[in-house]
Formats: sequence, C-alpha cells, structure tokens
Amino acid sequence: MPQGQPSVVPDDGLTTRQRRNRPLVVVHTGIGKGKSTAAFGLALRAWNQGWPIGVFQFVKSAKWKVGEENALKVLGASGEGGSVDWHKMGEGWSWVQRDRQLNNEEAAREGWEQVKRDLAAETYRLYVLDEFAYPMHWGWVDTDEVISVLRDRPGGQHVVITGRNAPAELVDFADLVTDMSKVKHPMDAGQKGQRGIEW
Repeated sequence: MPQGQPSVVPDDGLTTRQRRNRPLVVVHTGIGKGKSTAAFGLALRAWNQGWPIGVFQFVKSAKWKVGEENALKVLGASGEGGSVDWHKMGEGWSWVQRDRQLNNEEAAREGWEQVKRDLAAETYRLYVLDEFAYPMHWGWVDTDEVISVLRDRPGGQHVVITGRNAPAELVDFADLVTDMSKVKHPMDAGQKGQRGIEW
C-alpha cells in the first residue's frame, strides 16, 4: 500500500486513524469521459470491502441498459461482497437532449428526497449519485441544501457525485475533486458511442 505523506496535518483533535477513516464527499466533474466510470470503479472497491452500496442515477432512464448496473447487481447478489441497490430517477433525459424537463425536475427532486432519507437512516456505506451535478447546476435541487445535508450526515457514509458543471460551492466543500478534461474523443471525428466503451 502506498505510504503517501499529507502536505498538512490539521489541528482537528483527531488521531491519524480517525482522520484516515473519516467519510468523504467525492466529486467527479469536467467535460471529459470517465466520471461515472470512475465512480463505479469506487463502487467495485466498496463491494469488495463488504459495504452496502446505493447507486442513484439522476438523468438516465430505466430503459437504458447500463453495463455497470448489470455487473454490480450480479456482484451484489453473489453473497461475496457488499449489497448493491440501483435506483433510476430520470426518464430518458441526457445532457444532449433536454425534452421532458418538468418530469425530470420532479424526478430529480424525488430522487434527492430519497437520498436524504437513506442518509438519515444510514442505509448505505457508499452512495453513487450519478449525474447529480446537473440537477444542482440547473437549480432543480438546491446546492446549499445538498451541502448542508452532506455536512451533517451521520456515521461513515461516503458520497460520490458525478456530472459536468459541478457547482463551485460543492467543489469547495468536497474532500476529493477530480476534473476530467478531454484531450481527444472519437466523437470529435464523427464516431458515435459503442458497446463496451460508452455502455
């Protein structure tokens, strides 16, 4: 295991072990590919540790076939690692196509209410809030409320939020932020997404 040295040791009264094990808020944002993929990679690690995992997809339809969903559900049902629950909140909306906005605003708010209930009940150890940056960016869900709820969440619950245009306030609040930039993508040369790469 790498033995990285922190650049600062805060005067917070915590032991090294307590600080090391504190729950994190992680944000994957930026215009590059891989934000959700990285979050699902963390979910695999959490599954291996035996943690219960809740995935909340905020803008993907229940009709979409997401490869990670099938893989994580199979792993969750295997009895070898943690459990996996998968919740789809959207109705087919994506950042490319913005129809049915009102239904999706309502679905996003309902999804956030469910996340709040699960956080209060400590239902999961890892929450993947996939594409949740969008509802905050558009004002469908109040960013200040999200930060307040996450700041006050009980126990050792880790939360990963993905999506472009993560609000600056959320970025400032989060413990770990990765901005995925795009250097090159096949779509730039007119190639559409393909099986095994995009889904």
